[in-house]
Amino acid sequence: MSGGLAPIGFPAYETLRPVTDLAGVILCDNPSEMTFEGTNTVVLRAPGSPTCVVVDPGPDDLAHAERIAAIVGEIELVVVTHRHGDHTDGIDHLRTFTAAPVRAVQERFCRDAAPLVTGGDDDEVIHAAGLDIIVLGTPGHTADSVSLEVRVAGTGFTAPPDCVVLGDTILGRDSTVLDSTDGDLGDYLGSMDLLAARADGVIGIPGHGPDVENTGRAAQVLGRHRRDRLEQIVAARAELGREASAEAITRHIYRDVSPFLLMVAEQSTLVALRHLDRLDAPDA
Repeated sequence: MSGGLAPIGFPAYETLRPVTDLAGVILCDNPSEMTFEGTNTVVLRAPGSPTCVVVDPGPDDLAHAERIAAIVGEIELVVVTHRHGDHTDGIDHLRTFTAAPVRAVQERFCRDAAPLVTGGDDDEVIHAAGLDIIVLGTPGHTADSVSLEVRVAGTGFTAPPDCVVLGDTILGRDSTVLDSTDGDLGDYLGSMDLLAARADGVIGIPGHGPDVENTGRAAQVLGRHRRDRLEQIVAARAELGREASAEAITRHIYRDVSPFLLMVAEQSTLVALRHLDRLDAPDA
């Protein structure tokens, strides 16, 4: 997708920053402690394709949707990686500028299209914008999280993909939060193992932060980090008592961090405690 353009560095707001020959990013100007520099809206198309696929329209920001429409031309399909509002609240804003269908795992985010299919024997393959896009179920951050393997149509699936669009499953830096409402540590570890096996040496495009140079390697590191953290939680629980709260365990483990980071870490701790309780259950 570079098209001979001069390189554009990260971050570059509301402009198309090429990442690979098939993918670029339009960074929304919504920086925060949770979104880092902002939400990455990803644009996918094969060379010469008159249409594109847009992944994650972004937050409730009409100006961002207008910029997407102005930059990318004809949109064939919109795909959502997961349910969080900084990725989905812009869906209907973007629909103001395009009649393209919208697909997501959860039906409430779909527009004129069926939900994405994950979890079966075969991964769904989307054929759009001259691409074959494999939909990988990568839950953990949320129950509905997916990642997208991107290839030129017809090139086959034995060679590594051009890139993997990651949503918030893997971020451009730091580890992702496991949402305490429907995040799952066991699912997350399985997703890291899946990406480690499938995406060694493959560029990853996260929902927040800079590009991931090697998605498979990042997944290995993050999986190991989360397993190490789980051991710390087990040790803290043993020291503080089984009835210790997620807040108490988080404060015991995380020292000298900001109140905001403690609050974020507490979500992941709560998810980890639920994971441990399931493992300890008699029928586990």
